[in-house]
Amino acid sequence: MIIELPVRQSLIASAALCALLAVTPARAMERHVAGATFDTAVADALALVAQRADLSVVRIAGQSMLPYFSDDAVVVVKQIDAARLRVGMIAVYVNRFGEKIAHRVIAPVDGGWQVKGYNNDQPDSTVVNSRNLLGVVYATFHSTGRAPVAVASVKLPAIETVYAAPAK
Repeated sequence: MIIELPVRQSLIASAALCALLAVTPARAMERHVAGATFDTAVADALALVAQRADLSVVRIAGQSMLPYFSDDAVVVVKQIDAARLRVGMIAVYVNRFGEKIAHRVIAPVDGGWQVKGYNNDQPDSTVVNSRNLLGVVYATFHSTGRAPVAVASVKLPAIETVYAAPAK
């Protein structure tokens, strides 16, 4: 069954992210921006999430996952069992400092999975497992960034922030 949604230009599905692997390192430090406003990206993500109970919406803060997503990207997180994690997935988890992080799964290790931001030199110090996994990135909505509060066009619900930051 195909579900048609009113999703505009901001959506890049997870499968499309694989095509970006050939991006050069110089491009990796650019801010990823689409023509859609932050409000539009949030509205599109919420439209997708409304279709399934296992999805949630978060805002990204940080640059460690460029060129895949950066500050003010809006991502849809799908809940999955930790046993279904695989190398290459983007895991959203709570690290040992209590921060919510979105980083790429790079290898199985004792007790779970090792993760790392694309632009980080070192893997994260927290192992991802069934106790701290929130889900995986299901879809990414890039935006032009958040508008000042006075300029925001639509009253949208507050969404949680997840970090794509240097490893701790």
